[in-house]
Amino acid sequence: MIELVTTVIITVSSVLLFAYWFRYTCLLILSAKTTRDFAFQVANANQLGFLEVQSQLRASAGNLDCLRDTLDRDYAVLSRLLKQAGTQEGSSLEQTMLGLNYRVMSACYRLSSSFSPAAARKALEEMSMVVAHFANSMGQLTEGAAA
Repeated sequence: MIELVTTVIITVSSVLLFAYWFRYTCLLILSAKTTRDFAFQVANANQLGFLEVQSQLRASAGNLDCLRDTLDRDYAVLSRLLKQAGTQEGSSLEQTMLGLNYRVMSACYRLSSSFSPAAARKALEEMSMVVAHFANSMGQLTEGAAA
């Protein structure tokens, strides 16, 4: 009986520590700044709306479901562009982790949108940060290819 309790405690602790590490790592990746931000250029070139979503979230304006739809479209476009770039960047561990984080935050948005608009807005803010990071990565790739 003691072995079972110990195993359960260790397993639950390990899962919780992994979740904490994953969230912390994703937030650390998203907070890192590059020497040049390409997000605005990529957004304009590909008609992406994540910058507008970010400004509406800061202003506490806009329909959250419409903002999520915009982010989902932008995420799909940028994911496809990164994969088509055919470089290591499109399939790196960082991109994979952020893609999973985007899906987790999307699920958090769906769960919290009906009872907590503040939590739903926070999930959308993080989703927009992931999309902005992907846009910046795409801009870095195109600048590197042009050089």
